Amino acid sequence: MLSILQILLLILNVAWWIVIVHVILSWLINFQVLNLRQPLVGQIWDGLNKILDPVYSRLRAFLPNMGGLDFAPLIVLLAIYAAQIVITNNIMAFR
Repeated sequence: MLSILQILLLILNVAWWIVIVHVILSWLINFQVLNLRQPLVGQIWDGLNKILDPVYSRLRAFLPNMGGLDFAPLIVLLAIYAAQIVITNNIMAFR
């Protein structure tokens, strides 16, 4: 059971980094540091959007319109962090 919890922590850590990369990439694209016409940037952006849009769209349905600010990534990061805390605090019960 301990191995399953460690694998779950690894998956949560990878998900955290995917959200962070998506946020940073969105900033770089919006500030025109990166261009979506570049093939690699466009492919990475499309891949990240396909992964994260189902999660973000469900959260955006509940969040109020904040006038251009998107708090969905922040809520996802907080949820991942909370799940990591719950798992690490209860991991001793499975030893």
